[in-house]
Amino acid sequence: MYVITGATGNTGNRVAAALLDAGKKVRAVGRSAEKLEALKEKGADVFVGDLSDKAAMSKAFAGADQAYIMIPPDPQSNDLRAYQNEIIESLAYAIEANDLSHIVTLSSVGAENADGYGPINGLYDMEKRFSSIEGVNILHLHPGYFMENTLYLAGMLKNMGMLGGPVNPDVKFAMIATRDIAEYATKRLLALDFEGKSIQELQGERDVSYAEVAKVYGEAVGKSGLGFMQVPPADAIGGMTQMGLSQHVASIYVEMSGKINSGELRFHEKRNAENSTSTSIEEFANVFKHVYESM
Repeated sequence: MYVITGATGNTGNRVAAALLDAGKKVRAVGRSAEKLEALKEKGADVFVGDLSDKAAMSKAFAGADQAYIMIPPDPQSNDLRAYQNEIIESLAYAIEANDLSHIVTLSSVGAENADGYGPINGLYDMEKRFSSIEGVNILHLHPGYFMENTLYLAGMLKNMGMLGGPVNPDVKFAMIATRDIAEYATKRLLALDFEGKSIQELQGERDVSYAEVAKVYGEAVGKSGLGFMQVPPADAIGGMTQMGLSQHVASIYVEMSGKINSGELRFHEKRNAENSTSTSIEEFANVFKHVYESM
């Protein structure tokens, strides 16, 4: 039995579906029975519960051997790290109570840093807590910046006719499609070929800049020559709060952007066949185009 947290999210949903397609037993954990219905129809055992509820998670993990664990975002949080740590402790309790053998977690590039990296710092806490659990083999995935994080640009382009954000447009960094993360996680969960506590970097197809993203996305929607404007931190925070993020979450995302700009948010391995994935920003532009044209 595989337990999948965040089973309605970009990675969790794909991992759950792929494991079901491979003939595995899956328990899909999420907050919405309605959103879990499609996985239920595919044969998953669904569990509706709050990830911060220790008793509920202990039941969700009962009888399981393996798990894919990710912490769903909370864009309205006023203390994201405290929110993350409440879930971390609940899931650690469930793992310890049920003697799982193998776990793959969704962590992040930069998760070796305890402070100063915005939302990534909570993943430092996750790795530290989970790695203290004896008797379970854990693979922490360290992917780059999600391509899905660029989709906010569709609304900006539609409403304002421009593209911008807190990241320097000329800085190149690793971007990855979440479908590639899910594919890799599924591969390792099926193989169960990891022991102890380990890390796997996932660097995407190549490093790209926001200037390059703007050019590719502009061509995809028939607006050639688009550029990307770096906006001051205060303006970026204001824009994010208008999109529904709390002031706190917006500010720590800007903090992470600062680490991208400085080059401090980086991988430690050289790019190779194992840590590179297939989806290019040109391919992902089709997703952007769909989102843009649906508005």
